[in-house]
Parts: sequence; C-alpha cells; structure tokens
Amino acid sequence: MTPEKHLTDSYGRTIKSLRISITDRCNLNCIYCHNEGNMKAADEMSAKKISDIIKAASLYGVDRVKFSGGEPLVRRDFEDILKRLPPLKDVSATTNGILLEERAQSLKEAGLDRINVSLDSVDDKNYSLITAANPGDVYKVLKGIEEAIEVGLTPVKLNMVMLKGINEDKIDQMLEFVRKHKGNIILQLIQLMDFQDVVKYQVDVQEIEKQLEERADEIHVRKMHRRKKYIIDGAEVEVVRPIDNTEFCANCNRLRVTADGKLKPCLLVNDNLVDTKGANSEDIPRLLEEVVEKRVPFFREISRSTNR
Repeated sequence: MTPEKHLTDSYGRTIKSLRISITDRCNLNCIYCHNEGNMKAADEMSAKKISDIIKAASLYGVDRVKFSGGEPLVRRDFEDILKRLPPLKDVSATTNGILLEERAQSLKEAGLDRINVSLDSVDDKNYSLITAANPGDVYKVLKGIEEAIEVGLTPVKLNMVMLKGINEDKIDQMLEFVRKHKGNIILQLIQLMDFQDVVKYQVDVQEIEKQLEERADEIHVRKMHRRKKYIIDGAEVEVVRPIDNTEFCANCNRLRVTADGKLKPCLLVNDNLVDTKGANSEDIPRLLEEVVEKRVPFFREISRSTNR
C-alpha cells in the first residue's frame, strides 16, 4: 500500500530507514567507543514501544530498519521485538558477534534478514587489544559469522574501524577472510569518528581509498551517499566516510532512535531530540513529524535547491 504522506525534511530528504538502538549495554569495551551512557535495562524501550515506533514510521513509507546497541544481542527479547514488526523491505542488525552463533537461527526465524558484524581484526591478540575481549573471543565471532551465513543472514557485512598504528596493516588479512566466503561477506572499512579522546587513531582515509583504487579489478558507485565499492581479487570492500562528507549528509534518509526512546534527527547532534517517553501509539506519528522538522545536514556546503 502506497503511503499517503512521507516524512520529508526541509532539505528534501525523505526518511526511508530507521536506526534503532535497543540497548546501551555492551559486553565489550572497545578503545574507540564513546560510551554514550550506562543505561539500566529498566530504562530501555520495551518491545511494544519499539514496535509502536516502527509501525508508525511504516505508515509514512519507512521500509528499512537496522537495530544496534550497545550490543543488541544482550537483550534476550530481541526475537520478540522482531516478531512484532510490520512488513518491511529490509530488517538488519549490527552486533559484535560474541553471542551470534547461538542466536543466528532464532533471529533469522524471527524475521531478521541480514547482519552486520563489528570486527576490527581477525587476529586474536589484535582483536583483544582493540575490544578488551578475553583471549580467544575472536573465534566466537568467527563462528558466529559462519553460522549467520549458514542460516541465510546474508550478505554479512563486516564493519572494520580503521585505527592508526593498531589495525591499519590488517586490511589484507580481512580481505583474505572475506574472499574465502565467496560473496557472502562484504568488508566495510569505517572512518573513525573524530571524538577528542580517539583522534590520535585516525588514519588517512584518502590514502586508503587511493590504495584500494589502484588494486581494484572493478569499481562501482552506490547510489546512496555515492560510496565506492571496490572488487579486489573477488573480495568486495567499501569505505564509509561520515566525517566532513557533504554527500553523506545530503543523501541521508535515516532517522535514529536512542535506547530510551528519543527520536534523533542526526547522528552527530544531541541537543534536538524528541522524547517518546509517556507517549502512546497514537502520539508517535506526530512526534515523528516533529523530529523530521528538526533535521538539518550536519555537513553542508550546498544549497537547499541542490538537495532537492
């Protein structure tokens, strides 16, 4: 059914996707994580509230949802959340993969389409250095990826945050891991956000892209964000660059929701959130319209007319 109304901001950007954090809790402690808070489980949105927000957004044509955290698999009711969803084009989640092996099948059966796994290295010592995980935990993640492929949560996208002096020399190792899985895995190299305490780990992203371009057998450009995909000896890799990226912002069609139910117009702005606490299902559409009115591209050098 075609929606009668869409959620379109004043820059002509229509919301098609929700990114929903269902918990602030995590079972790792990555060196680059900005730890948005130590929210108690009691303060997290209920499965019903999550469902109410998604159902309301779907009435405006939103047909894609990605769940994240924290670590979403620490919520034992994640499958229940998935079962409550309306029909959608794409339902995905981002996980660190520690708990994925035991949950992949039930998540698939509950309605999850595909999975992103945060994996900054396949080297055990390097992985533990980055995540503060126990020795050997990286193998839990690798088994989880194998299980995700087995049950059909594909393509599995590996999110590798590039860290200067720590894992920037591990990209080829990651590409080899991707290559072994014959198209079931895509590598995403993530530009580190420029938070003050981790800026020392930022790599030269332009140099990384130059090297990929020189090695690529094929280069494709994604319509969304104009992001390049490189095919290198059968492995697919792309670079995600949210910092100082006007094209990224100009084409953003995503609305975010915090774990305690605040609607968030922009990843990089925290002072214009719209709280759904106390709102019933009939209130949610009005709150969605309110938050979309607050959306402004964080990085913008182009006029409204060129964004339309």
